[in-house]
Order: sequence, then C-alpha cells, then structure tokens
Amino acid sequence: MSKRFAGKVGLVTGAASGIGRAVARGLAAEGAELVIVDLNRDAIDQVASQISAAGGNVQPFVADVADPEMVKAAVDFAEEQFGQLNLAFNNAGITGPTGLLADIDVVAYQRTINVNLNAVFYGMYYEIPAMLRAGGGSIVNTSSILGLVGTPTAVPYVAAKHGVTGMTKAAAVGYAEQGLRINSIHPGYIDTPLLKDLGDKQRSALVSLHPQGRLGTDEEVANAVLWLLSDDASFANGTQLVVDGGYTAR
Repeated sequence: MSKRFAGKVGLVTGAASGIGRAVARGLAAEGAELVIVDLNRDAIDQVASQISAAGGNVQPFVADVADPEMVKAAVDFAEEQFGQLNLAFNNAGITGPTGLLADIDVVAYQRTINVNLNAVFYGMYYEIPAMLRAGGGSIVNTSSILGLVGTPTAVPYVAAKHGVTGMTKAAAVGYAEQGLRINSIHPGYIDTPLLKDLGDKQRSALVSLHPQGRLGTDEEVANAVLWLLSDDASFANGTQLVVDGGYTAR
C-alpha cells in the first residue's frame, strides 16, 4: 500500500464507527499519525487499539464536538502529541428529529444544528490556525446528499448539511492562497450504524432511491475522503464530492 500520508498528522471526528472509523483506518494505514475523536469512550478506545495493532500511530480523544472548548482541546492535543496538524476530517454527526417543520421539537432541532453544523465551524476555527502554523493542510467536512437537495421530513438535518456545504465553499475561497484546501463529501444513504434501527420496509425504501439499487458502504465513502485529503487532489478546493450511487442524478 502507498504511504500518501507519511509525515502528516490528522484529526478525525466521529471516528468510533462508520465512515469516520473507515477514514481513520485508511489514514493510519497510509502513514498518518492520528488523533481520533468521539463522544463514546469505549468505542473510540477500541478503534484506537485496532489501529495500533495494525501498526498505526494513534491517540484517542473523548469530546463532544458541539462544545467549542472540547474541540479546541482536541486540536491542541494533536499538536502536543505530534507537533503539528496537516489533515482534518470533520465528520461527527447525528440524524436528528424527523417530521414536517412545524412538528419538530425545538430542542432537538438545536442539538442537530449544534452537532452537524456548529461543530464543523468549531473544527475549522481551531484546525485552520494549526494548519497555517504547519505550512498548509487539507480539510474535509461531511455534508450529505441532503446538503444539496431537500427532503420534507428531515428539516434540521437538511438545514445543517446545507450549512456545511456553504461554509466549506466560503472557507475554501478564504484560505486557498494560504495553502489550505477545504472540501465537502456528500454521501448518499450509507450502510452505517446511523441506519441500524431501520425496519425492512424503510430500508427497502432507501435502497430504491439509489439507481445502483443498494446502499453505499463506509469504505466507498472513505476512499473518496482519502483522495480529497491527499495531494492527489491538489487542485480540488471548495468542491462537493458526491458519493451517492446516482441519488442526486435523478
């Protein structure tokens, strides 16, 4: 395997499962030193142990990314442990409440915005100065197909993910001349723990939305994220990379 990330230090949020875990494993396998962040201590420790057992250099960090002080502490920890920060994948997220707009609980709406949108701002707010100190870097933010299109029963999630899309574009333009690349990834419905509680009927309905006739895998999305983070994507900046089995092509 290539070592595209040798000599680089990365930070991955939401790394205890799904896409975040797949990206963390991929970065470590290709030479990056890592801080992996999640709210679930047991799960993030387990992922760190797995990566270490495979020969990776990783440190787990427990944090609620909706708390800016915890995000700052995670970035500071990465610099303290490894001396710099070059890569970041701001990925932590929740599905949030469902229903038509006027039926949404306000507190649940606020939590969804805090985790899915504000946390991305907090991440970049602290990651960007660290990367500038390191001479440049690459950031990928997890948006969604629902950061490009709408669905009537996921208003908080749609609002947050559209916000991530726009924030990513604005930040990319703002820091391009300073050696930073900032892009967003837009998965379709992916077979991750976020969908574990779906019944067969709901799952079949989601599958039918994708022309390829299946849900995506976390590894398929991770491969796209790794490309965006790598120097192979050196002229990709402010872009929205869609990995959705044709969902948004309809």
